[in-house]
Amino acid sequence: MKFTTSSADLLEALNTVKGAVPSKSTMPILECILFERAGDTLRLSATDLEISIIQKVPVQFETNGTPESTPVAVPAQRLIDTLRALPDLPIEFSADSDFEIRMETDQGHYKMVGHDGTDYPELPELEGEHEINVEGGLLSRTIDRTAFAVSEDALRPAMMGVYFQVGEDDTSVVATDGHRLVKLDLPELQAGTSVDFIVPEKATKLAGRIVEDDEICSVRVDEGHVSFEFGDSRVVARLIDETYPNYEAVIPGENDRNLVVNRADMLNAVKRVGLYSSSMTNQIRLDITADTVTISAEDVERSSEAEEVIRCDYDSEDMEIGFNSEYLTEVLSNVDCDEVVFELSSPNRAGIVLPQEQAEDEDILMLIMPVMLNTYA
Repeated sequence: MKFTTSSADLLEALNTVKGAVPSKSTMPILECILFERAGDTLRLSATDLEISIIQKVPVQFETNGTPESTPVAVPAQRLIDTLRALPDLPIEFSADSDFEIRMETDQGHYKMVGHDGTDYPELPELEGEHEINVEGGLLSRTIDRTAFAVSEDALRPAMMGVYFQVGEDDTSVVATDGHRLVKLDLPELQAGTSVDFIVPEKATKLAGRIVEDDEICSVRVDEGHVSFEFGDSRVVARLIDETYPNYEAVIPGENDRNLVVNRADMLNAVKRVGLYSSSMTNQIRLDITADTVTISAEDVERSSEAEEVIRCDYDSEDMEIGFNSEYLTEVLSNVDCDEVVFELSSPNRAGIVLPQEQAEDEDILMLIMPVMLNTYA
């Protein structure tokens, strides 16, 4: 295999696929990126056996007397580090029959040893039982709004992914870790036949990072895998084969206390006061009255405390409720509006957070569990 390309173009393509390269693996070849010729383009592939990324990049192949191209697995980290250290200039890449890799530029040459590409694990090919086309910007926004609430608890594997419920009339995307829940309804996103699936968090974040806003992403789903295809890139992931919990059952329907606050004011106050909360619980207290919310925190071990007051509009009797400051910060950070509505019931029941005005093409609901305060323990 022998070709010439721009070092910057090759580096950009490698940066796309490196997200699927494991940093440490019992299979050394997985720490490589597979180089294959696909017609007049170079195909780069990487996998950790759960998630795979494929990227095509245009290059100028040399055909005058060079041997037939054989796939070669190139050590990922050394290659990427080398290209990062180079300016943008033409680079000639070649690999011989012993998989010795040589890169030449006007400034010098670099040599390393790769692996036989035919030993690289075969990447899954989807039959594509279901196909959904979605705008890149909508997909990226959906992933940003939900992935933060995914669980890291390996004992609850179903909650370690983002749950897609794609229907013939609309779609719901859900994530929860038991402390927070996000449900995003997308009335404009539909499929010919209904399908539910759970995508690992890492795969959703990789897809969201790669996709461009103005691209159309084709999401294909079969029994065991999902792929996100856009432009010259493809992310393939093994689905989480578990039953997602009945999240609808935990969304309260009788929260009749409505608190309306400025989102930015609330978010900034929670961030500042949260710095003074206990490092063990991150607990902050909200004392809510008709027109003010007093946000306070105390850390007895460090003899520190903080309190801020912000304006609000509240339609019920005064109440106190506690939240984890980090969870509340993430929830408020993922609501895109000037004012938010907290629908509350009692200090020991889940609160619902909504934008005061929903966007035209989406309907978002966030739920956050309270933490117990001493006043009602």
